[in-house]
Amino acid sequence: MTGEEIQKLETYLRKLFNSDAIELRRAPKVQDMVELHKGDEFLGTVYRDAEDGDVSYQVNFAVLDIDLD
Repeated sequence: MTGEEIQKLETYLRKLFNSDAIELRRAPKVQDMVELHKGDEFLGTVYRDAEDGDVSYQVNFAVLDIDLD
């Protein structure tokens, strides 16, 4: 992902989740994925999917059962 693309996606996710603490960080050695963080907490990953000229982004969250208490 380009820097501009990451910035646009981060802005969108901040509005969607109503939180300026949302941050996208480049993943080491992976071109089409960034890590999703809220402050110091790792929330998941965001993958870029470019197929047949269409671009979309897939957000993956991991929720631990201990976090539900």
